[in-house]
Amino acid sequence: MGSSTHAFTDRVRLVPVVLTSWGVALWTTHNGDAPLLSVTFWVLGVVVVLCLAVLSGLGVRRRGVRHAAAIIVLALACGAAVATHVTIGAHDRSTLAEAALDGGRAIDVRATVSGKIEHRVDGSVTFDVVVQEVTAGADARRVHGDAVIRIDPDDVSSPPGTLDVGAVVSARGSAVPGRVGARAVWELRASELEVISPASGLLGGAAALRQGLVAATSGLPDPGAGLVPGLSVGDTSAVDPTLDEAMKQSSLSHLTAVSGANCALVVGLGFLAAAGLGAGRRLRVCVGLVVLVGFVILVTPEPSVIRAATMAAIAMLALLLGRTGVGMSVLSLAVVVLLVLDPWLSGSLGFALSVAATASLLLLAKPLTLGLARWLPRSLALLLAVPLAAQLACGPLLILIEPSVPVFGVLANVIAAPAAPAATVIGLLACLTVAFPLVQSGLAAVAWIPATWIAVTADTVANLPGDLLPWIDGWLGATALALLSAACAIVTAVPSGGSLVRRGARAASAVAIAVVLGAALGSTATRTIAGGWTLPDDWSILQCDIGQGDAVLIRSHGAVALVDTGPDPEALDACLSRAGIARIDLLVLTHFDLDHVGGTEAVLGRVGTVVHGPPVDPPDDRLLDELTRGGAHLIRGAAGHEGALGEARWRVVWPPPDSPAFPSGNDASVVIDIRGGGVPASLFLGDLSESPQRALAASGELAPPYAVVKVAHHGSRDQDPGLYAEADPSIALIGVGADNDYGHPRREILDVLTVLGVVIARTDTQGITAVSARDDDVVVWHERG
Repeated sequence: MGSSTHAFTDRVRLVPVVLTSWGVALWTTHNGDAPLLSVTFWVLGVVVVLCLAVLSGLGVRRRGVRHAAAIIVLALACGAAVATHVTIGAHDRSTLAEAALDGGRAIDVRATVSGKIEHRVDGSVTFDVVVQEVTAGADARRVHGDAVIRIDPDDVSSPPGTLDVGAVVSARGSAVPGRVGARAVWELRASELEVISPASGLLGGAAALRQGLVAATSGLPDPGAGLVPGLSVGDTSAVDPTLDEAMKQSSLSHLTAVSGANCALVVGLGFLAAAGLGAGRRLRVCVGLVVLVGFVILVTPEPSVIRAATMAAIAMLALLLGRTGVGMSVLSLAVVVLLVLDPWLSGSLGFALSVAATASLLLLAKPLTLGLARWLPRSLALLLAVPLAAQLACGPLLILIEPSVPVFGVLANVIAAPAAPAATVIGLLACLTVAFPLVQSGLAAVAWIPATWIAVTADTVANLPGDLLPWIDGWLGATALALLSAACAIVTAVPSGGSLVRRGARAASAVAIAVVLGAALGSTATRTIAGGWTLPDDWSILQCDIGQGDAVLIRSHGAVALVDTGPDPEALDACLSRAGIARIDLLVLTHFDLDHVGGTEAVLGRVGTVVHGPPVDPPDDRLLDELTRGGAHLIRGAAGHEGALGEARWRVVWPPPDSPAFPSGNDASVVIDIRGGGVPASLFLGDLSESPQRALAASGELAPPYAVVKVAHHGSRDQDPGLYAEADPSIALIGVGADNDYGHPRREILDVLTVLGVVIARTDTQGITAVSARDDDVVVWHERG
């Protein structure tokens, strides 16, 4: 027992250094430069060294004291280095912010693409850049700093394929502040983008290899074709959105995020090749390092790749010196080095997941294997232990993204395990043989087989009943799942019987499992099966909490209307389930932005009438066709249309019929007035901007005062105060996501509503809002806050 305790202590002795560096990095990147903190850490480090010297002079030379002092000094030095880095970089970041963030003005930017091109669910693409120049009017500034560019692919006026890592681009648009603590100072919402010069040199060669692999797999059948580049070089541009979602739901998305496993395979292949040619240890290490650097350039330096590559480089250096330390020490040193070089990694969830997964394999895989072997054959125990360790460690972090637990995630990883290395290695070989098209096509076809196996596994598991167990969201949910994971690890890994400490740990863990599962399942039941019991039974308007988007239910004598469906079918389905809604009599799709129609899949086949805004693109027409096939009757919304909802009446007040000024998009949003039959007079403004709001206020279509107004465009700044004064609402509903990138709701509209004496109900802070008409009063109920 004593030797095992000492062994464990040796393995985690650098963890305090990691925690200190990570904590300082998080604090400084979220709070700006910290010269005082940096100086304080340096001074404390010197003080500890002096104290140690005094103790040595007094004859105190205990090994434990020296080790503890060394760890403290190292932690203080690394924390000081992190704080110093942030302080030094603060000037460049401040200059970059001042150059771009000035009242939403249009700016021109010259920058170099530094991150891979990511395709978003709304059809836009985003990528990281290093900005060299910002021009606003006649003011041109030379700057240096990190930013993000977001643009519609149709607005890129350059040949396809030229936009890649290493390319120099020119873009025009308006900038919004980046997320607090993020590396990117701001995000440019670009309306135009041109590639001035494509990537050249090593980066250009790497881009050509990636694009060649995507082209080689484009003719293969789906779903495996698009997955081959993702598995081998992390290029997910060809992965179908449906498959991408299935990979996430089945806990297989890590396979397309190049990480430690990929680096290990590549370095191993380099070692084997060098050994086969008779190379000595030093030459094998050098070959491994060269191969590793080339691989990082090929796949682009994502946080998980950087972490894995740094860890591999340190491990190879240790091998060269003949001092192969334990894995946790190598991981700890890699994390500290990366945080000192790039403190903004501390806020990257991808980096945190990568570190957690690696640490879990190093610390938990063996104990879990031994524990599972008490009930299972050893080979099966080993096969289950690796994905189980990763899920126990990463699950709490993933709750911060999606509050659900993949029940069959371990099973999916076990099934996919044999196929992943084959697809990765063969796909990588196909990528490197771009100069030999026949060979590349053959290798791509071979790699398609295991890739298809993984894709089918993901799709099958994602569609199993009960695959995703809803969980408590936010930090409370993450903490609860972390406790549950720790308890599960103890119950599995710690043998029964033995010392009193072991028996107590197992008993306490069993109690913790029961308590956490009871609380989590109770919360889940509250949001689903028993959800209706927690809502006012007489609600007539219910604003769903579906993130950054709109979804509002209206009910009159058993008939139900839904105004917009939000961005996510699962979120909408959860709200409908909680409210006990099985059928939608009237569906209003104000316009076709994703945050208003993305959840429509949840109601397909159970909609009576659809009033919709003008479709813009073919996907809009396809969505309407799906609703029609599901039995819905379509009405193109325009002022003058009206109808009944139970005993209430609805009336479209915007857009004007055949209006040339507002033909489509936000400004042609269907605005609907609903009142009567237990529904207080209500106005739903879609995403109207200031100009059409003024036109609506002057149109004579409104019938104020309104008890309830759904605020336009999630509380954006582009509003007409006169419209809200005309409507004279008592309650304002704002559908908005917590910590959204747009800064919604903006202070300008909140001030307007406050001056008018309106009660503001917003989903980001208050969750679901229910409005009930009782006698002559209107009562508002909030889920929280």
